[in-house]
Amino acid sequence: MTIRTYLIPALVAAGFVLPASAETLRIQTHYAPETVSGKLAAQFVDDVQTMSGGDLTIEMFYSSSVVKTVETFDAASSGIIDCDMTGGAYQTGKNPAFQFVGDIMGGYDTPWQQYAWLYNGGFDSADALYNAFNMKLVGWWVYGQESLASNKPITGVADLKDWKFRSPPGLETEIFAELGAKPIVMDFQEIFTALETGIIDGADASGLANNLGMGLYDVASNATFPGFHSMPSDHLACRKDKWDGLSDAHKRIMDTAMQKLAFQTALTFEVKNLAAKAELEAKGTKITNWSAEDRAAFRGAAQKMWQVWAEKTPETKALVDSHVAFLTQLGLIAQ
Repeated sequence: MTIRTYLIPALVAAGFVLPASAETLRIQTHYAPETVSGKLAAQFVDDVQTMSGGDLTIEMFYSSSVVKTVETFDAASSGIIDCDMTGGAYQTGKNPAFQFVGDIMGGYDTPWQQYAWLYNGGFDSADALYNAFNMKLVGWWVYGQESLASNKPITGVADLKDWKFRSPPGLETEIFAELGAKPIVMDFQEIFTALETGIIDGADASGLANNLGMGLYDVASNATFPGFHSMPSDHLACRKDKWDGLSDAHKRIMDTAMQKLAFQTALTFEVKNLAAKAELEAKGTKITNWSAEDRAAFRGAAQKMWQVWAEKTPETKALVDSHVAFLTQLGLIAQ
């Protein structure tokens, strides 16, 4: 027998707390490793592994390489993987309330405002929604307003008429359809080909820098920036029993690394989006910034649709009411 064989039982009997055993988390993200968000996810992996001294490792699957983006949540919940690093808005079919933890369309202006809701009273109600599906919300990473990619200028509400574009599922399709557009729901990984082949005339994919990294502006010559319509809360959510089985130290490391990822994501995209704008303009891509009047028209249409969705389930109403109260407090909704 080794010294370790004798020593460990003796330490436990004496009341010493031994280091957590090694754990591996299998996580899928929809982002490609070469995008800005993909590189930030890789830094998150390194932070977790470094802070845990290698006791907590992450196997990251990029570009939705295990299952389709919209299937990531179910894959984690059922044990195919351990954690979902996409976004809650893909799960509105389970409960419409997921829209309001995934993408509060026409709501907050900045990532900091959206984080403020989560960490000032919103987290418990959001987490309870995840728990109902055997998942644990760990945190958000919000890169800011999204930019549209299009083969024609989208200068305001009037240009949305008959505009055929890729949309994520959920509330967005209803808002844009109400404003005259023709949204088509398709998986994140299908966007480039659909644009290239003319199946769609434009796309709501991601922020300007991520869109550039995906090559969307190689096939679409117009962009909106700064964005106005969508600011997704990309999430990290893990299967609840897997999360509960982690040590307190590993949970704290995950939470700390996630909050660093949140900060770095918002900070990085402040710079990367402006750099992407300059690069695109130099290549001849037309950048359009919506007027205050058109922004207000979109926000009004979105918040009107919130109330329609609020009637779908009690959980949705509770989240909508929470956001409305917080947005009113911030002065973003008139009393």
